[in-house]
Amino acid sequence: MYTPKHFDEPRIDVLHALIRERPLSTLVTLTARGLEANHIPLLLDAQPGPFGTLRGHVARGNPLWKDFNAGIDVLAVFTGPEAYITPSWYPGKKVDGKVVPTWNYAVAHAKGTLHVHDDAAWLRAHLEQLVDFNEGRLPKPWKVGDAPEDFVAKMIGAIVGIEIPLRSLTGKWKMSQNRSDVDRNSVAAGLRVQGGDEKEQVAALVEPKAAS
Repeated sequence: MYTPKHFDEPRIDVLHALIRERPLSTLVTLTARGLEANHIPLLLDAQPGPFGTLRGHVARGNPLWKDFNAGIDVLAVFTGPEAYITPSWYPGKKVDGKVVPTWNYAVAHAKGTLHVHDDAAWLRAHLEQLVDFNEGRLPKPWKVGDAPEDFVAKMIGAIVGIEIPLRSLTGKWKMSQNRSDVDRNSVAAGLRVQGGDEKEQVAALVEPKAAS
């Protein structure tokens, strides 16, 4: 990933926070057919440090767990808030017109060796952790144990677990850090006029006081 210095986000806690907030990854693997991308929610365990471990599961019918190059790291991409930035928001447009559009975004790239777990006990523990993490913010959280045991066993038999101990974790926060404070405040204001949670998140990151 091309990352100019002013867009680099090296803080592991910040990258972990993005992964936990947006756990749906684009998981890229090298297969006999070339590169393949699957979209898989991955649960982050901060241990072992410094980068942690990702865990998830795929349908048994998905060839990912059988067809991958064990000697090459896989890449899990996690995308944070993003937004189109119009040059109309830059005050300099009215001065000399020397401005162009861009796109602001935050992204984390996690790399490591993929390991397969085809074991009912491992899968049960993983599913309970995954469900508890995602249901924990709901007023009436659903539990794996709420479903009939024979049904749960059948569902577990239809999936295979994956685990990725991370060798590296890199981040890019492209949030107008290369612009002046005046431009950044103007961009944040423009995003807020558009409205929406996503635009608000980008605006908060663009503002000089929130620079990464």
